Amino acid sequence: MRVSSLLLTLVLAVAPPPPAAAQTAAAHIAAGDSAYDALHPDTALVHYQAAIALDSSNYEALWKAARAIADVAKQLQGKGAEERRRDSLYTVGRGYAEAAISAHPDGANGHYTLAMVLGRLSRTKGSKERVRFAEVIFKEASRAVAVDSGHDGAHHVLGAWHAEVKRLSGIQRFFAKALFGGGFMSQASWDWAQWHLHNAVYRNPTNVYHRLELAEVLVDVGKYAEAREQLDAIPALPLHDVLDAQYKREAAELLGRIRDKKDKA
Repeated sequence: MRVSSLLLTLVLAVAPPPPAAAQTAAAHIAAGDSAYDALHPDTALVHYQAAIALDSSNYEALWKAARAIADVAKQLQGKGAEERRRDSLYTVGRGYAEAAISAHPDGANGHYTLAMVLGRLSRTKGSKERVRFAEVIFKEASRAVAVDSGHDGAHHVLGAWHAEVKRLSGIQRFFAKALFGGGFMSQASWDWAQWHLHNAVYRNPTNVYHRLELAEVLVDVGKYAEAREQLDAIPALPLHDVLDAQYKREAAELLGRIRDKKDKA
């Protein structure tokens, strides 16, 4: 699938053009990987976009572009114009992820990035919009796990999905089923939220966000001692994500709130 000129225009607005030295799609992808690992997803994104311009069906460039653009977008946490720009970027990321799936339907990362981008986008929306996205997020993350059972990112998305659905009020779930056909959401459970997030931590124990989200779910179910174990591990973890410093602050705040809480019976 060819990414539209509108999507490319939006992406080009994110960062300056890449150096002229990288001429091939493979070279651009390698340069993008280096920038991404150095926590510069904006620069990485433009390299991946350059690779796509050279090879519009390049699976690796497409799913990595979706991942990078989500990292750019999630740093925009304001309202108004910043919120609109963030949502536009997530929409571009969705286009890249869908193009990746079209290029390689059996690849786990394409399905994962689509689920992840939509999950990020849905968290900025109200309950009605979340329900509209919920089924696609669940199906795409499940497909990623079916292809690669050890995909920590996909397990994280599924764990978060179960938790987010369980956090909806009874009234919200009722209207989701009545108005949007959200009956599939009845399969959500705290047990599955914990299982998938534990799996994500097991597969990638140095990921700050995996541990933070697991701790939040453990707090939801009253397992404060286990939550503290996850939160206590976070300060020593390396920074692998552009928001890891923020996640570490959130973890410290959560730990302070539950420091003396006893587990629920």
